[in-house]
Amino acid sequence: MSIDWTALGQVTAVSIGVTVAVVVVFALGILGLARFEGAREGNGGTSAVGLAQAGLCFLACEAVVAHGICLIVPQFH
Repeated sequence: MSIDWTALGQVTAVSIGVTVAVVVVFALGILGLARFEGAREGNGGTSAVGLAQAGLCFLACEAVVAHGICLIVPQFH
């Protein structure tokens, strides 16, 4: 049995990179929700921008999760 260390390293690097990217995008979605709530309470800011930011970020996270599930479940191939 032979292990292709280069391929294993590439898979590890991509996995870590995608994980960090999803966490950052999710955090930006939380920030958008905070801006939306701050605008509703009258602390300034625009509620539409915060809500749009949150929606797009959460949609992107959902797309990544759905793609991962499609890769794992054999019935989807």
